Amino acid sequence: MALLAADIGNSHTVLGLLENGDVVADWRVATDERRTSDDWSVVLKGLLGDDLAKVDGIAVCATVPAVLHEWREMLAGHFPDVPRVVVEPGVRTGVPVLMDNPREVGSDRIINALAAATDYGGPAIVVDFGGTATTFDVVSARGQYVGGAIAPGIEISLEALGRRGAQLRKVELLRPRSVIAKNTVEALQSGMVFGVASQVEGIVARMIAELGVTDEDVRVIATGYLAPLVLEECRCFTDHAPWLTLRGLEMVFARNT
Repeated sequence: MALLAADIGNSHTVLGLLENGDVVADWRVATDERRTSDDWSVVLKGLLGDDLAKVDGIAVCATVPAVLHEWREMLAGHFPDVPRVVVEPGVRTGVPVLMDNPREVGSDRIINALAAATDYGGPAIVVDFGGTATTFDVVSARGQYVGGAIAPGIEISLEALGRRGAQLRKVELLRPRSVIAKNTVEALQSGMVFGVASQVEGIVARMIAELGVTDEDVRVIATGYLAPLVLEECRCFTDHAPWLTLRGLEMVFARNT
């Protein structure tokens, strides 16, 4: 049997089918706030096909309240007999959140912290490359969530340049031939790829210094669907965990059922 894990982000929703800790199937779809609960049911049944019969649990985390509302209705109406966990305040994660207001922290960030602390130990820094935001989350040596940072995501930054720049346009997100670009398309790509890489290295270095530990003491983990774009350009990463959030959802499901 298997767990269906859903990470509902601002730009995309990542779905994974997990069996004994391994992601055996995965999908990424647009997070569309116009979708109703019935729409989401059709999407899930279409993607999973025959695998739907294997699902004996569902775990969900979301940063979009309107979409989460439709998911709640969809789970209650279309999957009433399947055990489910929606990660929200009050759900046991096992991660102490040392923030001014713990309820403000996105559930996906707490999930990432749990998975990082469990699979890699602390101290650790998780950098999650989403389309809307790039998030930095710090886990202490004791497995506590101690804070982080949020920067504009690669996709949203590129879209903003295309909208506001009179002579600029949308370009494909690729690594250009060199940092010093010879045309406008590669100049935009250079700014995005190498700019984000430099930003990540700078923020991670400052976080490590603030923790008061050495670089060798910290695991720096890249996750998110845009991580491969800059992974090789950043010298700070020790690990690449593309399914970190899904793994964390599996852990929370096990704690709460």
